[in-house]
Amino acid sequence: MGEGKGVRVNQETGKAPARHGKDLTTGPISSTLLLFALPTLGSSILQSLNGSINAVWVGRFLGEEALAATSNANLVMFLMFAGVFGFGMAATILVGQCVGRRDIDGARRVMGSAIGMFVLLAILIAIGGWIWSPALLHLLQTDPAVFPLALDYLRVIFLGMPPSFLAVLLMMGLRGTGDSMTPLWVMALGAAIDVALNPVLILGLGPAPRLGIAGSAAATLGANYISLIALVAYMQARNLSIRLRGAEWRYLRPDPQLLKLIVTKGLPMGLQMLVMSLSALAVMGLVNREGVATTAAYGITSQLWTYIQMPALALGGAVSAMAAQNIGADQWGRVSAIARSGVAMNVLLTGAMVGLLTLVDRQVLELFLPSGGEAVEIGRHIHLVVSWSFILFGATLVLSGVVRANGAVLVPLVILTITAIPARLGVAITLLPVMGAEAIWWSFPAGAVVSLILTVAYYRWGKWRDIKLIAPIIATEGEERTLADGEPGGRLQPSG
Repeated sequence: MGEGKGVRVNQETGKAPARHGKDLTTGPISSTLLLFALPTLGSSILQSLNGSINAVWVGRFLGEEALAATSNANLVMFLMFAGVFGFGMAATILVGQCVGRRDIDGARRVMGSAIGMFVLLAILIAIGGWIWSPALLHLLQTDPAVFPLALDYLRVIFLGMPPSFLAVLLMMGLRGTGDSMTPLWVMALGAAIDVALNPVLILGLGPAPRLGIAGSAAATLGANYISLIALVAYMQARNLSIRLRGAEWRYLRPDPQLLKLIVTKGLPMGLQMLVMSLSALAVMGLVNREGVATTAAYGITSQLWTYIQMPALALGGAVSAMAAQNIGADQWGRVSAIARSGVAMNVLLTGAMVGLLTLVDRQVLELFLPSGGEAVEIGRHIHLVVSWSFILFGATLVLSGVVRANGAVLVPLVILTITAIPARLGVAITLLPVMGAEAIWWSFPAGAVVSLILTVAYYRWGKWRDIKLIAPIIATEGEERTLADGEPGGRLQPSG
């Protein structure tokens, strides 16, 4: 986790200083970035595997209708998490900048305000989701045969929103402090519990009741609560820097200034996820017109793209947290070096994933599609046309992560919207009558090129460096500032 090798005791208070994540403002940039990004990549892989294994349990034990029901419900959940992700990312950036300037009390104030907001938001979503689940499923035009199963699943999943949202927020906050290992262990714990409980609660093994599809949702709910409790207990026991104690619990009452920052910066980042989701749905609608074989090939190939994009997504998050700390420390030379290292690593890692899958694309596709069938050849062609563009997309993610580390979120949202609608969908729809399905596949590289050009231009010549995201947080008049366990100025101890 990047803490020092020994725990020093403050001579005045007799207490051990708070344990902090890795100081990302010193040391070699490339190796630090890679070691910080790898656990985030591991978390993404675990999350994907967890979803895949749970889909196997549901499909094998309950059949295709139950699997279709979870797909409908999971789409709703993805849209919920899109908004929450934006607010969590905003909190991560604010925490990173506070940590970069050694303002641990400021980081705790940020997390307190974010937690206070998230608790209220999550409870409202859980209640509203339970009540309006039928309306949501009707809006998605859920098949009547699937509707009752989807409703049972979705309502239980909504009950698991509060602990899930809070755990995501805390894990993102820890990454802002430079700690990416704790989120990995928490993710591993939650995935193991979820995977283990699914067959038990679906089938009613042992003393457990037989809950059917609701059992799959209940397994996720239980995993969410256990993970959150374990994470909070660990943070308190290890005295991690964003934990709250004593008088610091008052920080849970959201500070209006911090709340405004979290909302105004988080909303555009959440909208980016929404734009991506709506664009993907629109592309899927175009693909569906091309026949069953093409739809099947695209569906499987797009799942492979999820793994291709994982290194870039992990690097984007790592770059954002690392750049935020260095911006907070006013080390702009390191910020530029972080951007260069991030882009270079993306080219190597994403390029390696593309190359590997290209070498074994037939074998991988035949795991899901009939061997020697038309869909396999269509899938191989789609992969050859599209997959290399994710190298460009990854570079865009890295540079976007750097600029948003200083609170620049509106221009990246505009760039993404231009990429998704005029560039990608526009190319596909315009050329579809002439090129057929080829227009859809080539719209991906077209969008990636436009996105990278616009992002590079904004990174080079935009005014994002001039943004003053957050001033040092000063206690109100007459209020004694709470320091980080008696450390002078709330300073971090050097990482070992």
